[in-house]
Amino acid sequence: MKHLLAIILITLPLIAGAQTVKDLQQEQQKLQQEIKETDRMLSQTKNDKKSTQNKLNLINRDIKNRKKIISSINTEITILNRDIASLTSKRQKLQTELEDHKLEYARMVRETHYADIQHAPLLFLLSADNFQQLMRRIRYMYEFQQYRKAAVQRIQGIQTDIDIQNNLLEERKQDKNTALQVQKTEQDKLARNERQQQKMLKDLKQQESTLTAQLKKQQKKADEINRKIENMIRQQTQSKTTLTKEQQLIAGGFERNKGLLPWPVEKGFISGFFGTHQHPVYEHVTINNKGIYLQTVAGAAARAVYEGEVSGILVLGSTYAVIVQHGNYRTVYSNLKDILVKQGDKIKTKQNLGHIATDTENDNKTELFFQIYMDRNLQDPTPWLAK
Repeated sequence: MKHLLAIILITLPLIAGAQTVKDLQQEQQKLQQEIKETDRMLSQTKNDKKSTQNKLNLINRDIKNRKKIISSINTEITILNRDIASLTSKRQKLQTELEDHKLEYARMVRETHYADIQHAPLLFLLSADNFQQLMRRIRYMYEFQQYRKAAVQRIQGIQTDIDIQNNLLEERKQDKNTALQVQKTEQDKLARNERQQQKMLKDLKQQESTLTAQLKKQQKKADEINRKIENMIRQQTQSKTTLTKEQQLIAGGFERNKGLLPWPVEKGFISGFFGTHQHPVYEHVTINNKGIYLQTVAGAAARAVYEGEVSGILVLGSTYAVIVQHGNYRTVYSNLKDILVKQGDKIKTKQNLGHIATDTENDNKTELFFQIYMDRNLQDPTPWLAK
């Protein structure tokens, strides 16, 4: 039992460490998947060497994720180094214990009747002076054999433990070598992306007057779209109609799921956050977003974040916006090139509402504009969505 407990105490920290390493590796795989999505979006940008804000945003996201991967790998290597040191120490202790047991076994053999019992057990018994001595010798032989058997088992058990430690140690060393190789690859890619980032920043600053004029035009267009959406929301909330029991249940469910709502795009990232922000390149330019922008791949669909009913469809030039009512809450999905629902439709969570438009005049960017209203009050959508 003592020997079994020792094995458990030896292996438990390693199991915990291995689990931590596994978690880190899963995190790295997730980040690699996000990088693949970013690279896919980059491949869909205009096929030229011109620096654009869209390309810069994608490169910035790539850099951010690669830094996270490198940080995760550094943590993984730290854990592996700790495990290697622990395994080496435990192996050395077991090796010392093994040598001690072997010496003890050798001493036992020298100081007992081992030769008599091993080579001439019958003669050992028959040479007894009397019956009592014969019985004592029989008992002694039995106890000696049991003790010898136990001693051999202890030695074999320790040797097995040493073999286990050697295997675990070799695994950790291989994991560390793999982590170091991945770390080197990611550091090289990060350095390349940072050089590209600096070049783009320089190019965009040289185009400041032209691009700030474009930004003002885009902000004006966004403000016009927001006015149309606000007008429709105002019309829908003018009458103080009491919510039905079903609408109350849906509104309650919507509220309870704050922080858990699925994203309105299956894949992508937030490319524009809610509220007023300084432009990432031009320090004298501010951006005012009345929702969030989610960039995704071409051909992606917008999907409802919660069950509800389509309460409005807006035509916004060449694109559309769909409003879904969830009791006294409403979610708005803008910049759709087509719509897959009609007004009055009952909507399920994650149901596709329409495909997101790709802006050929803005570096082929595919971006959904998403808003949440509580009655007439705008909400920051970010805290409502699952992390």
